[in-house]
Amino acid sequence: MDDRLHYGSPAKVFHWLVVALLAIQFPIGWFMPDVHSGPPGRAMTLHISFGLIILALILLRLVWRITHPVAPESSLPPWQRVSSEAVHWLLYGLVLATTFTGWLFASFRGWSISYFNLVPLPMLATKNTDAIHRIDGWHQIAEWALLIAIGIHVAAALVHIFIYRDRIMQRMLPGRR
Repeated sequence: MDDRLHYGSPAKVFHWLVVALLAIQFPIGWFMPDVHSGPPGRAMTLHISFGLIILALILLRLVWRITHPVAPESSLPPWQRVSSEAVHWLLYGLVLATTFTGWLFASFRGWSISYFNLVPLPMLATKNTDAIHRIDGWHQIAEWALLIAIGIHVAAALVHIFIYRDRIMQRMLPGRR
């Protein structure tokens, strides 16, 4: 069996860890108190830390995908192969946009950036109060675009499971080949 037809274990681990962290990250972001005043609180520290972990995982996922490509499912019509590939790259781009705009937001606020207040990371920019609201807006746009792209991705997976009844989803499920 051609291994290029299936996602390897690292790709599956990266995928499902990002899914789990995004499922935690979005509610933290939505329900945390106003972040435009004062230093970051515990919720913001968690939000930043999870965002940095998501960033690291998506970068590893991209490196893995580029160095270990998976052949498109040959049973799919060409339009589905193209749209599937486009949505996957859109998801990567939006995760990167969301995490980098969040990091920029924290940098413009003058906050120190670290993983759970343990491992410091550099600021991407100097403190800039004029840019805070603009970058926050970009972060929110990227967040909503990411949610829409995730919705499209999940809807397509459900169509394959329940309508087409093919085995496309098996390629990404843990423990499956």
